[in-house]
Amino acid sequence: MRIFVSLLCGLIFGAGLYISGMIDPQKVLGFLDIWAIADGGWDPSLAFVMGGGLIVAIPFFQFAKNRDEALCGGKMGLPTNRKIDRKLIVGGLLFGAGWGLVGYCPGPAISALAFGQTDTIIFVAAMLVGMVACRVSRLN
Repeated sequence: MRIFVSLLCGLIFGAGLYISGMIDPQKVLGFLDIWAIADGGWDPSLAFVMGGGLIVAIPFFQFAKNRDEALCGGKMGLPTNRKIDRKLIVGGLLFGAGWGLVGYCPGPAISALAFGQTDTIIFVAAMLVGMVACRVSRLN
């Protein structure tokens, strides 16, 4: 049951990214280009997508934060660490730089794989290499 619910949630998330246009890196870069505000070329649609996501997610997180077990069984895995340290800051800077350079973050990139574009495949491959490198560095 958990796998089915996870798959369904992933499909809904991916469909939402597709419908909102957020799997198009140019749309995301249009939001991130704050210099375009001056000439009217800035695209605020990503802010509306993020806001809509928060409106949907916040009630569920409020419900989940007081539970020990998920509705489908299994332990709740909500984050508990609130520490802002060097690793978090460096990771955030790397994530932001990557997002700003190519217009993808992990969710939309995985959704965009369905279209088979070379740049998306290269990005996801590089992302996976980075994830493996992070895991390996934690082992040392």
